[in-house]
Amino acid sequence: MKILINANAVTKGDIDFTEFEKCGEVTYFGELSRAELFSLAKDFEAIIVNKTEVDKELLGYCPKLKYVGLFATGYNSVDIAACRARGITVCNVPDYSTRAVSQHAFALLLSLLGRINEYTSSVRRGDWIKSETFSYFPWDMAELNGKTFGIYGYGSIGKAAAKIAEAFGMRVIVCTRTKPEGCPYELVGKEEIFKESDVLSLHCPLNDGTRGLVNEKTLALMKPTAVLINTARGGLVDENALAYALNNGKIAGACADTVAVEPMLENNPLRTAKNCLITPHVAWTAPETRARMVAVAAENLKRFIAGNPQNTVN
Repeated sequence: MKILINANAVTKGDIDFTEFEKCGEVTYFGELSRAELFSLAKDFEAIIVNKTEVDKELLGYCPKLKYVGLFATGYNSVDIAACRARGITVCNVPDYSTRAVSQHAFALLLSLLGRINEYTSSVRRGDWIKSETFSYFPWDMAELNGKTFGIYGYGSIGKAAAKIAEAFGMRVIVCTRTKPEGCPYELVGKEEIFKESDVLSLHCPLNDGTRGLVNEKTLALMKPTAVLINTARGGLVDENALAYALNNGKIAGACADTVAVEPMLENNPLRTAKNCLITPHVAWTAPETRARMVAVAAENLKRFIAGNPQNTVN
């Protein structure tokens, strides 16, 4: 089998791809233009990618393609219907980033509420050396204990985030499309979760039902002291509406590890919005997390070749 792998998307030379090479003839590629990718991909039977758009146009250049593997859990970058019509199997890697992404959501939240950037920058400037007292606190911090942590989407990452929030002494509420069995937390509707949450964390997939979930209308429901966290998908948020809410004190802060267009555009309104912490889609990038993901992606391919595919999404 001829296999094409977008390795540069998931490694900086620190991840082992040997298991893929046991499956067939492997070609690795990095950043390519669409035209370059079309030319390269035409002879391959399997392609394994991260954020590369696998759409009808690309499929049209790949007559031999039988398998699309993802170095990701989300599969909104793949035209699932077109692959199904062609009989192309698509497999993702579920749950690989659960611990890392839930951890990162709270790292952002604690940095924001603890005013970590402000205080560490102040110390570096020498403000503590100049201080007349042992402690100075011009920036107000906040405790999590006793506050309400809302989770929109109750998959593996949402469940992990709930446990962390509970450990901080927070009340956890959940809004999810399908009622989960055995959920130990209060289930609420969409309007309630925006109204009641002191911290609202998004952990749902991006689809036609969730695109623009956070918008002018839903932001208006939130408390002026509330914080929004988005470590899921940028398209869940109307970025102009969120920037306006932040800059005008409609909500207190926002944390994001993803934006609608990546890499971020220069004119993204969140880049300069008040009380907004943004990291460049790195929650999943711990070496342990990436190694786990690549191992599962390789096993997916092996199982497909053996005629017993796993983690199929189509």
